[in-house]
Amino acid sequence: MLARMTAQKSAQTLRFVRRGQPVALRNVPPERTLLQVLRDDLNLTATKEGCGEGDCGACTVVIGEAVGGRLEYKAINSCIRLAHSVDGMAVWTAADIAAAPASGPASPSPSPGPGLHPVQQALVQCHGSQCGFCTPGFVMSLFGLYQNTQGGQGVTRERAQADLSGNLCRCTGYRPILDAAQTMGDLPLPAGCAVDERATLQALKAIRPQAAPTDTYLRPRTREALLQARARYPKAQVVAGTTDVGLWVTKMHKRFDQVLDVTAARELQRIETYPHHIAIGAGVTLTRAFEALVQERRQLLAFSRRFAGLPVRNSGTLGGNVANGSPIGDSMPLLIALGASVVLMRWKKTRDGGEIAHRELRLEDLYTGYRTNVMRPDELLAWIKVPRPTPAGQGEGQVDALKVYKISKRFDDDISAVCLGIHLTVADGVVRHASIGVGGVAATPVRARQTEQCLVGQPWTADTVMAAMATLRGEFQPLSDMRASAHYRRTLLGNLLQRFWLESQGQTAINLESLNHLEALA
Repeated sequence: MLARMTAQKSAQTLRFVRRGQPVALRNVPPERTLLQVLRDDLNLTATKEGCGEGDCGACTVVIGEAVGGRLEYKAINSCIRLAHSVDGMAVWTAADIAAAPASGPASPSPSPGPGLHPVQQALVQCHGSQCGFCTPGFVMSLFGLYQNTQGGQGVTRERAQADLSGNLCRCTGYRPILDAAQTMGDLPLPAGCAVDERATLQALKAIRPQAAPTDTYLRPRTREALLQARARYPKAQVVAGTTDVGLWVTKMHKRFDQVLDVTAARELQRIETYPHHIAIGAGVTLTRAFEALVQERRQLLAFSRRFAGLPVRNSGTLGGNVANGSPIGDSMPLLIALGASVVLMRWKKTRDGGEIAHRELRLEDLYTGYRTNVMRPDELLAWIKVPRPTPAGQGEGQVDALKVYKISKRFDDDISAVCLGIHLTVADGVVRHASIGVGGVAATPVRARQTEQCLVGQPWTADTVMAAMATLRGEFQPLSDMRASAHYRRTLLGNLLQRFWLESQGQTAINLESLNHLEALA
């Protein structure tokens, strides 16, 4: 009954492009997911529902946005993506990449045989499907990879594994799927399978903003309009990539009278570089944010790929992860270790109408408790400021070391039991600076201040590390849950600090990152 009432209240139309043609659906409720729209409203049942929480990838689709006059392709999880968030975009499903059948582009099923897309044909040739339930999701992740590598050219095993990190095969058929990823670029592309980028861009351009948008799903295009909407509707559910809020819909069956989406505000889609810091807007995806962080610090590449599967990173935003404040959110320990700060903004009324007011605080000072923070009801997290690395060579014998450790049951696409970020500066054998962020050990992401004090000013030796390990294990009182016991978490904290010490002394073969599992599978 509640869902029906919400649908009646919403007169909002969802518009996107499929197979180069515009699609318009009226009266789409604000909490309706993209998967529900595809399967239930459009009968595109090739897209499967697996876990309903963005973990398995069976629901993967590819979205396209016009960026700089070209299409930018992203594989995303449709099960936790709110449908209205793709308004004005292009959408491809597993039913859309083969040559269109005679019945036309709106047919829900692709034609068999010679009209298969190279991605599909490669999976057939390499025997990449077993039970087949996960296959549509793998097809779409591979399609995204195909489009982003100029027709699958030069796809390495490592790149394929990284791009497929958000897809699970319950029949353990990963080897032939990776074979298919490396084969698809060698297969011919049937004329009916090629994406007509020009036609798609024209179709996207033809989708104009609604003349009279409703107040159910708000997606302002400017920062000023976004902050004004927040001031007008302080109780609206704020979303970014909905990789967490989507679970509230699929698992908790939540309904929202109003949703405020921050991702369309053009100012907050930017990454700005300054002499001493980079500023990452709240609408920047995790994929782009980590690319910027890795460009500054190459050692973060492995961690960036383990943060989540690629479809989650393509939807979620760094600002959303930080504002959400989950104690097991992986970006916060890293950002705390880097000394990051957040900029909060709101719309302030004045005699002349209004202006943007802002304040800045250290990231660890944002949180007050479990998923609670200091933000006012009319305030939004707008920017994350991350200090840039200090230029090398500012003193002999100085070492600047940064490491993030993520411990989870699965290596890829899993939530951490513990995440530990350590940033240390050692000069002339003495610890001059220490910054340590921790996740999974308290009600919020936290800074290990006692352990930092234990390290700073001390010689960087095994004895110092042993003392710091004891301090770190005693600094927090973690809970036991389904991911790990409290004892395991405390023990792990000390062990990870010891691993950091061993790695600083040149040891490498002490973690999974040093194991080339692709070679082991060969």
